[in-house]
Amino acid sequence: LTTHQRFTLKPLRLAFAGTPDFAAASLQAVLDSDHQVVAVLTQPDRAAGRGKKVQQSPVKVLAESHQIPVLQPENLKGEDIRQQLRDLNLDALVVVAYGLIIPQAVLDIPRLGCFNVHGSLLPRWRGAAPIQRAITVGDTETGNTIMQMEAGLDTGPMLLSESLPIGDSETGGELHDRLAAQGARLLVTVLNDLEHYLANATAQPDDGVTYAHKLSKAEARLDFRLPTRALYNRIRAFNPFPVSWVPLNGQPMRIWKASESPQPGQDSDEPGHILNVDDSGIHVATGDGTLILEELQLPGKRRMAVADLLRGNPDLFKAGEPLGDSIDNV
Repeated sequence: LTTHQRFTLKPLRLAFAGTPDFAAASLQAVLDSDHQVVAVLTQPDRAAGRGKKVQQSPVKVLAESHQIPVLQPENLKGEDIRQQLRDLNLDALVVVAYGLIIPQAVLDIPRLGCFNVHGSLLPRWRGAAPIQRAITVGDTETGNTIMQMEAGLDTGPMLLSESLPIGDSETGGELHDRLAAQGARLLVTVLNDLEHYLANATAQPDDGVTYAHKLSKAEARLDFRLPTRALYNRIRAFNPFPVSWVPLNGQPMRIWKASESPQPGQDSDEPGHILNVDDSGIHVATGDGTLILEELQLPGKRRMAVADLLRGNPDLFKAGEPLGDSIDNV
């Protein structure tokens, strides 16, 4: 056997760092491969949900179901965690949506380096929320990039990338699931022939760099002075998190689904005012037309189609009135 063949035939000794469902898809793919996952790093258990119950990350749940040791440091700055990683004698560290900064001292530990699955076509949408940002601005395609990690934010050399079209009505959740499956497949492809992909790594271009900043619930509040298409994109991008909303009686009324009206708006229509209410939804004036809200969630209630909601609340939304507490939805 040549050196290349010996390298590629040998299963890699890996640690895996990740936290949410997106990462769990990649971990499962590696577990299904010939490679050996000797430890998993994930963020500490956190209180979440309405009951503030402490929850384990999807990656931790999956790792423990396979009897893989789980490490949950608050950060990777301490010598203790670094020594634990050194003692694992790693060929590589795989990082997928981990959520913690990987210092250079940790990047230097694995024999072959650290590798990341990133849900965009780098250098576009470096950062925390590439899936939602791509939909928000109306991108028609995205994809995954497998890269070798370095100290910068998603700046490392690219080993493999593959594009994926974004559906015209696709939500952030739907695109997330397709990208998670694609990223998992590409990761195993790279790991199975890592020497080849390292030898053919390409630097990210300087042109086309954009940043996908972390999502916040505050920015999900809709401003109806925006164009209809921009509002429509935000609603589908933020489904299922953080979910677009407007205030109603001082509480957030969530907007899960909407569509663009074929009817042009009138110059006299005040953005944020209700134009019409029928079984198709609540027609709201925007900065350049009309948006039809189709699925809502009243404060403290479950989400439902507008037609169903109106049967129990026929007078809640009236034409000529602002939607929610104020038309100043910023």
